Amino acid sequence: MKPAYAALLLLVLFAPARTAAQERHAEQQPSGGLTRRVHPIPEVTVVGRRPIKETGVQRTKFDSTALKENIALSMADVLTFRSPLFVKSYGRATLSTVAFRGTSPSHTQVTWNGMRINNPMLGMTDFSMIPSYFVDDASLLHGTSSVNETGGGLGGAVKLATRPAAAEGFGLQYIQGIGSFRTFDEFLRLTYGNARWQFSTRAVYSSSPNDYKYRNRDKKENIYDEEMNIVGSYHPVERNRSGAFKDLHLLQEVYCNTGRGDRFGLNAWYIHSNRELPMLTTDYADDLAFENRQREQTFRGILSWEHLRSQWKIAARAGYIHTWTAYDYKRDVGNGTMAAMTRSRSTVDTFYGQLDGEYALDRKWLFTASLAAHQHLVESVDKNIIKQDGNKAVVGYDKGRIELSGSLSAKWRPTERFGLAAVLREEMYGTEWSPPIPALFLDGVLSRQGNLVAKASVSRNYRFPTLNDLYFLPGGNPDLRKESGWTYDAGLSFAVGKAGRYRLSGSATWFDSHVDDWIVWLPTTKGFFSPRNLKKVHAYGVEAQAELSVALAQEWKLELGGTYSWTPSINEGEPISPADRSVGKQLPYVPVHAATTTGRLTWRRWSLLYKWCWYSRRYTMSSNDVTLTGSLPPYYMNNLALEKSFSLRWADLSVKGAVNNLFDEEYLSVLSRPMPGINFEIFIAITPKWGRKN
Repeated sequence: MKPAYAALLLLVLFAPARTAAQERHAEQQPSGGLTRRVHPIPEVTVVGRRPIKETGVQRTKFDSTALKENIALSMADVLTFRSPLFVKSYGRATLSTVAFRGTSPSHTQVTWNGMRINNPMLGMTDFSMIPSYFVDDASLLHGTSSVNETGGGLGGAVKLATRPAAAEGFGLQYIQGIGSFRTFDEFLRLTYGNARWQFSTRAVYSSSPNDYKYRNRDKKENIYDEEMNIVGSYHPVERNRSGAFKDLHLLQEVYCNTGRGDRFGLNAWYIHSNRELPMLTTDYADDLAFENRQREQTFRGILSWEHLRSQWKIAARAGYIHTWTAYDYKRDVGNGTMAAMTRSRSTVDTFYGQLDGEYALDRKWLFTASLAAHQHLVESVDKNIIKQDGNKAVVGYDKGRIELSGSLSAKWRPTERFGLAAVLREEMYGTEWSPPIPALFLDGVLSRQGNLVAKASVSRNYRFPTLNDLYFLPGGNPDLRKESGWTYDAGLSFAVGKAGRYRLSGSATWFDSHVDDWIVWLPTTKGFFSPRNLKKVHAYGVEAQAELSVALAQEWKLELGGTYSWTPSINEGEPISPADRSVGKQLPYVPVHAATTTGRLTWRRWSLLYKWCWYSRRYTMSSNDVTLTGSLPPYYMNNLALEKSFSLRWADLSVKGAVNNLFDEEYLSVLSRPMPGINFEIFIAITPKWGRKN
């Protein structure tokens, strides 16, 4: 296969692409008796009536450029460099979760085309398993704003969706990526469309031995002289052992627009993942003496229907999720035979249904209603635990739970400069109902000059314990109480610009959140961990973001973007023992400061992209002890990419080269989990011009 990749690269680099002068000449040549001329249209900021549906909502929306940057990216990578969230990664191609506004990963709700995809066992989502090329529309709903979408988002919600390809006739796109550590990424998309139907098939396959080198700061080797006296020491350079992965994703979409106000959709997403779990930096074992592997097969499917009229809308969705997960740990017992130590198996089946309705009384009033149901059936068991009497021990559970969530909202905009919205949500998990969940939003235009808008909101929210919290054996606690909290938001946003010259926008938001009965897993005297309602957490801070687009000169354009978050997240509960030193301290793995910057410079068919992110110190212990393993130092990350596109008669081509960790930073996101140093990628994209006029 490698000679084929090299040949393809040579084809692209030396293909008879037209020069800029040839393109300008071709654009003015007659075509069918007409003279074709291309006139660039400057960007214009249009200030109009703000959508009444977005009244008071704090939303961060990702543009398609960020999502389609390259096929090797997951949503974890997008969130790392494009949002104020902290992405906690256990290593390359391993579990990646987020801390939203100082909360835990289970406090962030994630939806895909309206269906919640949080794992009901753990309550969280692995963003490393979501290819960014499978997402067409992504946004963050901060804090209170998540109540508009779903309950349980004490930190917020991540909303992901796909869209019709808007294809005319047949279309094809193929991208091949080759990277360091013998990494191969491949993407294929086939589309067909007309005025009524849209079909799309996407496939992503990624594989790598993932055996990058790193300096192990957790180990020290001594240097001896001829008399065996220690004369020095050093930290050895090791390889990321047993970290190989193979991931396959398939996404099939079918959309139908009847032209009479009805839209139908089918989305089917299949995942097949086989990943080794790499060794810790503190592990001295031989990587050939054990096997540590996780496998997953997941199917997500959704059928949707929308009925649109001038003043009202009805929508219905039905979905199904099946996830099979296997974790195997084997060790060499000393005679070359690998014996199974752990054989964990879990199966999750989720049935989903949702009804939505909207009614616009006039231009000032909008009413919405929603009812969603998720039925979870979960079986989790370790098939390798044997008691002394020869019988298998019960480690796991087999449970089901119905989850209902309903909401009503009224949004009122009496004038173009002021809006008010109220949401009332109710939820049921199993047989337990939450108290009513109210949310109030308001916004107003403080100044038309600069489009200065103020927003504020307040809401109550609840999060029910996960199935592992309640039923896992050993350790589950069926007497757990649901977590509850109040969240307050207030912020300002602005947007200024001059047509064809520049556009500048930004926002700053203050938030304050109080969460009671925070669930924590703690060790017991019986030798296992068990969850308890212990902490009272106060998370507060500031989120800021800005974007600038400037036309520097003819055919030159500069785009800059940045985010910053200051997020103290403090345990204000009572000490559980005289030795408890966690009260008044920052929660583990929540950085107080985080910042990102992106810059893109484009000229004709060239594009240069720079990305930077920074996280402050993260504590690994609730006591915030600054010991050898009690905290992780701050780190910076720099990525650089250069892209050149070509327009041939038969296809559009592009070549992109990327450098990750540009300055070879040594860093850890999670304790004892090594991260790669500087590494490289190259991507080649081909889009044939089938059916298009030259």
